[in-house]
Amino acid sequence: MDEAGGGLGGADRPSRPRVAIVVYGDLDSRSGGFLYDRRLANHLATHGWAVDEVSLPERPPPRSLLTNLAVGLVDRLERCDVVVEDAYCGPSLFLLNRRLDTPVVALVHYLRSAVVDEGIRGRVTRTIEREYLQSADAYVFNSEPTREAVVSLCGVGAGGSPGVDPGTSSPLDVVAPPAGDRLGEAPALSGDRLHDEPFRVVAVGNVTPRKGFDTLIRGLSRMDDGVEWRLCVVGDTSVDPDHVASLRTLASRQEITDDVRFVGRVTDDRLRAELRAAHVLAVPSRYEPFGIVYLEGMAFGLPAIASANGGASDFVGDHNGALVPPDDPGAVAAAIAPLARDRGRLERLSRGARKTFRDHPTWEETCARVRTLLERLLPAGRPVRAEPG
Repeated sequence: MDEAGGGLGGADRPSRPRVAIVVYGDLDSRSGGFLYDRRLANHLATHGWAVDEVSLPERPPPRSLLTNLAVGLVDRLERCDVVVEDAYCGPSLFLLNRRLDTPVVALVHYLRSAVVDEGIRGRVTRTIEREYLQSADAYVFNSEPTREAVVSLCGVGAGGSPGVDPGTSSPLDVVAPPAGDRLGEAPALSGDRLHDEPFRVVAVGNVTPRKGFDTLIRGLSRMDDGVEWRLCVVGDTSVDPDHVASLRTLASRQEITDDVRFVGRVTDDRLRAELRAAHVLAVPSRYEPFGIVYLEGMAFGLPAIASANGGASDFVGDHNGALVPPDDPGAVAAAIAPLARDRGRLERLSRGARKTFRDHPTWEETCARVRTLLERLLPAGRPVRAEPG
């Protein structure tokens, strides 16, 4: 039985190029990586490509490895001219890819190896991720730090790229960052919005340990007594209920229960309202592969208090926010408190945030970069893959 669901089917290739986009689950999921995959699929369809959306079952290891043996999946992918795989699916594809003659492009949003320990599980995770990345022919990275992490994990070919065209020795990779314009935009902070009290912090993301909301709560609790603040956490609280309970307990122990709200998963209209009501956006993640949410906040004039571990360093700095190390409440307090006390400084960073948003590539520009890479793979045949490391 073929484990992959959905798609176009049919044995004959169309006259227009056909691309398979391979993901876990549903492309309509609301996480940043799935948003990217959906935008790319829509862009390619608009530009004349036939798009086969291949949905794989997401299962915990070691069961996730079984998809490498799925009946019919190789044949289905071989009916396409190029295969784009969300690299998060790597455990389900690293063996299967070596049976494909169709060029494979790894779309790298997130590295599992970035969030595992040094024990046996971590070593296995890194080995499988390396094997998967080496099974691809070309790469799309959401940030330069993600690219550097892949190069460090897998090694490089000519030109410092993990993927190389054997005919020209030119790199077969592109850094194509996601855009942050999904929710629209608002002007930089000014007037009543700038000077409103209390100082309002918004945090957006699924409420899981990786997002570092415990670090944020601890940091806010350390701020001077003279700084009155409120925190609104917007994001799915059903993913890890035990963690949500621990955050509520933490707020209670810090005697700030009335200052911290968890509003759960909300509509886009409600999210826009929360962004318009806030002064800064803070998500001090333990690892954030890119951080679309930082850009979405900048679209509303919000300086970003962002994780220093991951892709945010590509666009967040002291001109539009602050990068903070993981698990460092003191750094969070040191980044936020001066903005609450000095609204002139907050205004300058708000203007910097708006400029960063305006200067950032749009979704159309980002997807066009990816399409250009895919077009390079159409006539050239399959490049030589790296041998397993």
